[in-house]
Amino acid sequence: MTDEVKRLSVEHFDARMELSQFAFQYQLSREELEKRKKQDAELPSAKWGIFDGDKLAAQLTVLDLPVYIGGQSFRMGGVAGVSTWPEYRRQGLVAKLLRHSLQEMKAEGQTISMLHPFSFSFYRKFGWETYIEYKKYTLKTSELPPKTAYEGRMVRVEGQPELLNGIYEQYAVRYNGMLGRSRAWWNIRVFSPKPEVSVVYYNESGEPTGYIIYAVKEKKMTVEEFVALDNQAYSALWTYIGQHDSMIDSVTLTMPSDDMLAYRLPNPRIGQEIVPYFMARIVDAEAFVAQYGFVPSADETKSNIRIRDEHAPWNNGDFELTIKSSGEAVLTRYDGELESAGALSIDIGSLTALLLGYRTLGELRAIGRASGMAEEDARRLEARIPKAVTYLADFF
Repeated sequence: MTDEVKRLSVEHFDARMELSQFAFQYQLSREELEKRKKQDAELPSAKWGIFDGDKLAAQLTVLDLPVYIGGQSFRMGGVAGVSTWPEYRRQGLVAKLLRHSLQEMKAEGQTISMLHPFSFSFYRKFGWETYIEYKKYTLKTSELPPKTAYEGRMVRVEGQPELLNGIYEQYAVRYNGMLGRSRAWWNIRVFSPKPEVSVVYYNESGEPTGYIIYAVKEKKMTVEEFVALDNQAYSALWTYIGQHDSMIDSVTLTMPSDDMLAYRLPNPRIGQEIVPYFMARIVDAEAFVAQYGFVPSADETKSNIRIRDEHAPWNNGDFELTIKSSGEAVLTRYDGELESAGALSIDIGSLTALLLGYRTLGELRAIGRASGMAEEDARRLEARIPKAVTYLADFF
């Protein structure tokens, strides 16, 4: 067994897919494998593996994706396809791959990383932390919002990523953690391979301000995406869903955690579940802070921060955070060691949850995930962090 992490290329495709199909328990036909190979080339990514001789023992993929944070686009490394053959598990191979991927992401300028965990506790050990939860609704047709008359029209469309993306982008920038979607992402990850219907709502001025992507099967409607730019579009889309009441018994969909469907209903006692979803971690704290937009203020804010990050040593240590009145900021490493008194001590995962808006500094201090800062200094720092809601409509 070698400890060397190697970059995988197209010549390793068959070995990669053999391991992936075994680990994630699915089977692709020869035609589907050829399609997957072509799709691989369309989505920018780096694939890494560890070999035992000529045999691929473990692998992961890092997708190069844009993600919105504070309305700005950040380069993000999306970790996916982490898998190991059973005979090589619990030998630290995934740990080596994750550490290597962090180094490579930093070198590539991907300042933040996201992943969908098979185990939250496992990835938390490597610095990733929960950053999003969504609401999952399951409604009987009798529980749907009352149908309302609306101006404008619904138009069923097939494909048309440019049209949907124009609506999606306006929606995505409102949340921290939403992807910026390329045409290839729309075609490969959103439209394919599911047999779904896309419907766009045009308001009375002829502007597209909402859409849903959904499927109906065995009297059940599953809404894969529900995007509304305003209340008018929101109500119109729910009325459109309600028009299916003669052919469905129930509707299932996911929405952001700030969605207020239950509050709008005559009877708010519906089936809803809060589901922890993706994890995130800052890859390069100094570079991330340099791009991050803090809340403008009349005065400059300085804070001493001790960051704990054992898997990315460039983040681990003592820093001074200077937030200018404009909201621009600089995170500067101390040459020596700062006095612990008055400094905020925080692990990289909690810092990620804080800056993405998933958790407040007060919440993190209350559960012992952040400590060491005087109350007044903590309040001053928290006032400079934008309030935000996290959401992700995609999966990888």
